[in-house]
Amino acid sequence: MHENFSLQPYNTFGVEAKAKYFIEVQTIDELKEALNFSSSHTLKLLFLGGGSNILLTKDFEGLAIKINLKGISEQSLDENHALVTAKAGENWHEFVMFCLEKNYGGLENLSLIPGNVGTSPMQNIGAYGTEIKDVFVSCTVLNLETQEVETFDLEQCRFGYRDSIFKQEDKGKYVILEVIFKLTKKDHHIKTEYGAIQSELEKLHISNPTIQDVSKAVINIRQSKLPDPKEIGNAGSFFKNPTIPVSQFEALKQQFENIQGYPNGDWVKVPAGWLIEQCGWKGKQIGNVASHQLQSLVIINATGKATGKEIFDFSTEIINSVKEKFGIELEREVNII
Repeated sequence: MHENFSLQPYNTFGVEAKAKYFIEVQTIDELKEALNFSSSHTLKLLFLGGGSNILLTKDFEGLAIKINLKGISEQSLDENHALVTAKAGENWHEFVMFCLEKNYGGLENLSLIPGNVGTSPMQNIGAYGTEIKDVFVSCTVLNLETQEVETFDLEQCRFGYRDSIFKQEDKGKYVILEVIFKLTKKDHHIKTEYGAIQSELEKLHISNPTIQDVSKAVINIRQSKLPDPKEIGNAGSFFKNPTIPVSQFEALKQQFENIQGYPNGDWVKVPAGWLIEQCGWKGKQIGNVASHQLQSLVIINATGKATGKEIFDFSTEIINSVKEKFGIELEREVNII
């Protein structure tokens, strides 16, 4: 147990904030011990995975727990399917690479997403036409109140766009211990129709892609337009893509001919990056904070010296300007602490 501990290495924005107490746990028993300590000292809890989806705006006056449970196991389900279980502390991208080496399909479009396995169901991570819910079987969790181990299946998780029960009514009630995925062994469903995957495959002179090829294309695309958190502090996409009624989208189209949108029934998903760029934020810097020059959806710690409050205030200015121009209120995807 550490006191007055710097969390700078534990968040991908690289902002300085201290935790009153900090501990790293590698087993469920160690986690329970930490919970007992927090309970006896009446401390708030902050669970840390890869630190890629949080913004620390101030010191944390409680106990920060780094979840470092490790391990991957496999079980053959049938001729074409395997169940793969990963502990919460496994690095997400390394887990995807493990599955691809085994020729397990289903996660290739989610290559190079930062963070750990344990946080992946919380916001139903997704990219290039694939979401966690597409391959999710169940997750094992620890009930923080009873310290009992429970299981949530696909239906119970109530997945939505970058959303789950763990971000809604059950927020703060559980910590995820491991996740089980159902992946294909041979008859893979190749998804290349989203984003620039197809054109990237053409650049690589690949016409009949494998799951490994799709992963390589996704990695190339992400590396070409997204900054590496190890080199410049960021948390990936800072905002969710807003969904608006068709009627609102049609009205906006009268005013903004080039507005982009992806219809889904009575709703249209509008790319947040396009909205932000139209408001002049792409590459714009204020003090220590900037919108990335290649992807306006990504806010960066441009100088490495930004505080969490500076980043939060910068994001608020973006939200206000988009609301003023388009009448659409952006929602932060990153958890604000």
